[in-house]
Amino acid sequence: MSSKLVRQNKIKRILSDRIISNQEQILKLLQSEGVKITQATLSRDFADLGVIRTFTNLGVQYVLSSIDYGKEIAKLIGLEILTITYNESLIVLRTLAGRAQGVAHYIDRMNREEILGTIGGDDTVLVIPNKISNIDKVLEILKNLITDNYKNWGIKRCKRTKLL
Repeated sequence: MSSKLVRQNKIKRILSDRIISNQEQILKLLQSEGVKITQATLSRDFADLGVIRTFTNLGVQYVLSSIDYGKEIAKLIGLEILTITYNESLIVLRTLAGRAQGVAHYIDRMNREEILGTIGGDDTVLVIPNKISNIDKVLEILKNLITDNYKNWGIKRCKRTKLL
């Protein structure tokens, strides 16, 4: 996993576990975990992750947006996924022609630690979980991208395949 993804996963975890009222706090927490970044990099990470500054009864707090990275875009991405096929270790998405790279990019930008990465062709995306044991979690993440009209369509398990 790239250092950016690792860093952003740590930021998400910190924001989920603690009340953070200023960027200096999170910079110190990241530094205590061995992540040294500038305030400018942190601001870019906040933008990527959809972190917002909000006012609560405890004062100012940084939180992951309830809109969470592009729910509007997720609706469009969900319409572009036609089928999901999987086996014990890999997941293959079929998309509208010419849309696989965009779908792969969106999935990568979700920065989910369960997803090691994707490879996008023209109408096919290979989704690689970080562990075989996470295949069901990754499937659930991908199923949630598909709009309600398509949720019961096109998801099938392949017969056991041999890996070379």
